[in-house]
This record gives sequence, C-alpha cells and structure tokens, in this order.
Amino acid sequence: MPEEIHLKIEGLSLAFGNLLALQNVHLELKKGEILGIIGPNGAGKTCLLNCINGFYKPQQGRILYKNKDVLKIPAHTISQLGISRTFQNVELYTGLSSLDNLLAARHHLIQYGLLSALFHFGRSNREEIEHRRYIEDIIKLLEMEAIRDHIVGSLPYGLRKRVELGRALVQEPEILLLDEPMAGMNVEEKEDMARFILDINELKGTSVMLIEHDMGVVMDITHRIAVLDFGNKIAEGPPKAIRENPAVINAYLGKA
Repeated sequence: MPEEIHLKIEGLSLAFGNLLALQNVHLELKKGEILGIIGPNGAGKTCLLNCINGFYKPQQGRILYKNKDVLKIPAHTISQLGISRTFQNVELYTGLSSLDNLLAARHHLIQYGLLSALFHFGRSNREEIEHRRYIEDIIKLLEMEAIRDHIVGSLPYGLRKRVELGRALVQEPEILLLDEPMAGMNVEEKEDMARFILDINELKGTSVMLIEHDMGVVMDITHRIAVLDFGNKIAEGPPKAIRENPAVINAYLGKA
C-alpha cells in the first residue's frame, strides 16, 4: 500500500530581488513521518517553512494540502486547516502565564458567540471545559505542570521553547513545522525536546517537518532528511544515506 502524502511541494521558487532563496524545490511530507530539513545557514530552510504557512509568497510553485494550494489562501487561515508552527526566536506573550499562552492559542477553535461568553452559560461553558481539558493533556504531555502558572518572561530559555511547542500543539495540528526547536539548549534540554517530538509523532500521529542544526538529533529522530544548499534541494533520503552522501558532506557536514 503506498504511503499517503500529507503535504506536497511542487516547483517552489522564491526570490528577493536578485537573491534566489529557493530554486524549483520539490518535496513531499508523508503522513505520520518526521522529515528533517538541513543545510548550511542561508540555504533556504526557514524560507521554505515561511512559504508553507503563508508568511512568504513564492514566485512559482504550489504547496498542496487537503486538496488545496495553501499559497492561494489567506495566511491566517492556514493554521485552521491543521498546520502549526514554532519559530527560531521564541514568540510568546511574555507577560502572561504558560497556561494563558496556551489558552490564547486556541482562539480560532472557539465556536460560541459573544452573548454566551458574556454570561458564561450553555455552549460557552461546555466549550470552555473541552478547551481546558485539551490544554491539560498538552501540559501533561510536555511535563509543564510545574510552570503552568509561571509568567513566561520569568522562565529560562529552554522552558520558553517548551511553552512555544505547547502553544503550537494546542491548535490540534495535523502537520507541525518546527524551526530549530533546540537552538540554544543544553544537552539535557535537547534530550527532553527530542523525546517530546517523538511522543507527539507517535502518540498523536502528527506529521513533523523539522529544521535543526544538531546533526546528532536529526539523525536520531527523523525518518527522512532533505538537504538544501543555496536554495536547491541537493539530496533526500533516510538518515544513513544522507550521512554518507558526498554532496551533503561537501555542502554541509564538511570533509574530514
């Protein structure tokens, strides 16, 4: 039985003036897999994610998800389709608690109206209970119980990254885009984050597209890896094949 394609990128090209950030990139994310995206700085990795979730509009190509070309729909509706995202730099409400950051991320899932919300009865009450229940599941999954009521701005960097991952998860994504989720972390924090990503993939069946510079982590937790260099995809395959690929060694891993 053929593997289901969850997201398909066809002929994606993105330029900023004379700078070619992506050049005719073809890529597929299979349902339920963790796909690593690697490459040197400036290779176009973050640009690729920015195209998927609507921050950038490429000059050519298509990105197909649920029979839709996401390049043709408003950026703010893409998360409603089931694609969620974390960023290189932590983007949180630093004056709010961890819990409030997670609650805020579910705003587009709220169905009840203003009147019901004002008086907090009926549908709004039932929905609120369901929202809280889902958020508590994510807090437990990411082991955030101890920081649930802490103001995010007071948390260490590694824990802020965990809150940001939680914020992406409470949107109930089918596809999770992770842009350097372990950047700036120590070894223990990286091990925790790697474990969380595996749990998200295995327990929730979430497809993951992961940009990460720690090659040990990428090789350990991904099913396949795609390699970008100067906006071109130069290799794609399982971790072992990528590790031994001469083009990848020359472009990114370096020669001995």
